[in-house]
Amino acid sequence: MAIPKKAALRAISWVYRLILFTACLAAAAEAQETPAPVLHSTVNLVNVSFTARDTHGALIDTLSADQVTIFEDGVEQKIAYFAKSTAQPLTLGLIVDASNSQEHFSKKHEKDVEEFVRSVIGPQDRVFLLGFGNHLRLVSDYTRSGPELMEHLKEYEKKPDRFPEIGPQEMRELGTAFYDSIFYSVQEKLRKAEGRRALLIFSDGEDNSSANDMMSTIEAAQSANVLVYTIRYTATMKHGELSARNKYGIRVMDRVAKDTGAWNVDASRINPAEYFAKIAEELRTTYEIGYYPANAMRDDGFRKIVIRPRQEGITIRAKSGYFAR
Repeated sequence: MAIPKKAALRAISWVYRLILFTACLAAAAEAQETPAPVLHSTVNLVNVSFTARDTHGALIDTLSADQVTIFEDGVEQKIAYFAKSTAQPLTLGLIVDASNSQEHFSKKHEKDVEEFVRSVIGPQDRVFLLGFGNHLRLVSDYTRSGPELMEHLKEYEKKPDRFPEIGPQEMRELGTAFYDSIFYSVQEKLRKAEGRRALLIFSDGEDNSSANDMMSTIEAAQSANVLVYTIRYTATMKHGELSARNKYGIRVMDRVAKDTGAWNVDASRINPAEYFAKIAEELRTTYEIGYYPANAMRDDGFRKIVIRPRQEGITIRAKSGYFAR
């Protein structure tokens, strides 16, 4: 028997609606399985170390919380805590560049490292030593003994392969892992350490074999609140001219130091005893300030930090900011 035309049309309409409804259910289920990305808003305390100097360059150790303001991305933040850290022991890392470009300075490195541990390291302080070319060698683990550290450095200069490596085993074809030496010193040695933490790297700032770049290296130090002092030894061309690589290394060392709240030193122009004394004084005359950021979103964006004194004539140095991870 033939089906009436209107009935057939109604049946087709119902089938179409059923197919459309099923498709909508499937789309809704797929949307539930792949939710939109969510920005986390957990508020973490941001810690910042800083130093203050007067118009004559002398360190100031009498500041109080009501004498400074702190801004994140231009917005003033409420200070959660403020303290001087003069009594904190130092937890330091020394990084010596043993690549071919620094071979001419090996004895200078040794002499300057010895001067540093002799004049700076106190009974309560700890220091480790890392040597690098295209391998990152832990020459001396944490120690309070300067003579012990120097003995290991002299052994490293003769037989570097006998010392253990830190960081992942990378296939490095070229000879200088500058960024990796800083990155893994922070991640594996300083990130969870106690005390006033800083790195001093003796190098020319040139890199040709790191897995990390400049920005990831700076970020690692900033997030761990580690100062990176860069002691620069540059082998110039004839008549003291700088090559393109020299200029690049100078800019790198200046940027790394500045963005972590430290400073860059030209080892050829300043007596090491003088700049080591300044570094030691600075490390023992610092302030710690903390705040819960008004912008609580962890969106991986960079947050710029500025600390301003309320009194004119005071210069404050601190890290440039952090990434909201």
